[in-house]
Amino acid sequence: MPTQCNQDSFGFARAEGRAVVASFDGGTMTSDAGALLLGAADRAIGLVDRFAACFSDRRHAELIEHEVATLVRQRVFGIALGYEDLNDHDELRHDPVMAALAGKLRARRKDCAPVAGKSTLNRLELSKPEPTRYHKISHDPAAIERLFVELFVEAHAAAAERIVLDLDATDDPIHGDQEGRFFHGYYDGYCYLPLYIFCGRHLLAAKLRPSNIDGAAGALEEVERIVTQIRERWPEVSILLRADSGFARDALMAWCEVNRVDYLFGLARNERLVGEIGSELAEAEEESRANGRPARRFKDFDWSTLDSWSRVRRVVAKAEWTHGDANPRFVVTSLQRDALDARTLYEDIYCARGDMENRIKECQLDLFADRTSAATMRANQLRLWLASMAYVLLQSLRRIALHATRLATATCGTIRLKLLKIGALVTTSVRRVKIAMASGCPYRSEFATAYTRLTAAAR
Repeated sequence: MPTQCNQDSFGFARAEGRAVVASFDGGTMTSDAGALLLGAADRAIGLVDRFAACFSDRRHAELIEHEVATLVRQRVFGIALGYEDLNDHDELRHDPVMAALAGKLRARRKDCAPVAGKSTLNRLELSKPEPTRYHKISHDPAAIERLFVELFVEAHAAAAERIVLDLDATDDPIHGDQEGRFFHGYYDGYCYLPLYIFCGRHLLAAKLRPSNIDGAAGALEEVERIVTQIRERWPEVSILLRADSGFARDALMAWCEVNRVDYLFGLARNERLVGEIGSELAEAEEESRANGRPARRFKDFDWSTLDSWSRVRRVVAKAEWTHGDANPRFVVTSLQRDALDARTLYEDIYCARGDMENRIKECQLDLFADRTSAATMRANQLRLWLASMAYVLLQSLRRIALHATRLATATCGTIRLKLLKIGALVTTSVRRVKIAMASGCPYRSEFATAYTRLTAAAR
């Protein structure tokens, strides 16, 4: 059996004749000094305090060490910094930058750290609608949903004339016995089926749903809520809904037609639709075989299903021949022909919806929105919202502070790696907390630019 020991020093390959020795004796240090920019971004948009206001705290104030705002800030900032698990916070609660961001350098009680550990944060995430002996913190789902839209509207200096809301559903694999666990044939596994709604890079909704439903289930209610709230501030704004064929449902389209909302949805192909563009496909095939390159034609026509639509609607078809085979595609829209021709509608407007996939990847891969391992749907929905708020915070950092820099279009993961993960030595005196960041940081100019812009935005 190997001997267990605590090694204090580590020797590595020599450099120019000198010994290279490493040890964990550098003193109070952090690897997340760039998180100070997250605090500045939060002050610029007022995210955490308003998010914390969506929670009710029924704990006895004289008995608690960490307020709800501290817990929420710690969790959102932690996810943005790449710490997806509550277990990570048993070490993070001693991190000096995390304490500085919380505005609390010392705990009031000797047996506590400045910020919370995993057990206290777990009580936040497992909050109940009504308080119990062990869970006295609860949250208001409607208030949280409304906050996402408020932050979106406030991100604009003036009322928008036209916005495009992208809708999409995605899989969130689950591996335990969580509430709402169902097998989904398309994704070939047990999963949730969250609904996302974005406007460009802005996240407006992240709704956790079981997977035994239609992909468009609940979309009408979410769209109605969001459109109503947006028009409270921007009554004249023109709104376009954009989504794939999973959302081409008569109820959603009919609601849009009554409520001055345009739509552009993919339309699942069938024999009748393909038959409608038979001549266009033949022309595309002839051209493709002649020059050896993909060819496409477009057709614009009125269409109705046999029994599922309540009215005739405009359909645009792409008759494409590529790689020796037909590739027909269809979209249905309320946009008028005199406003957009068929090719522009499909290639420039509809195909642009694919960028939303990148936003979902940021949420799930960079910010762990699929970390839904709690037992209940309510707790997992809160975890999804915490990750979503981390996305909103990083998007605000990107939007306010990083435009016209090397990181202007960087993903959340890249921003974290390049700008937030900065090593620093931390010293605390009576008058100040000095965070001496690595002199060789390659993105120090972007850090300085971001600081200047965020400081100005917070005034």
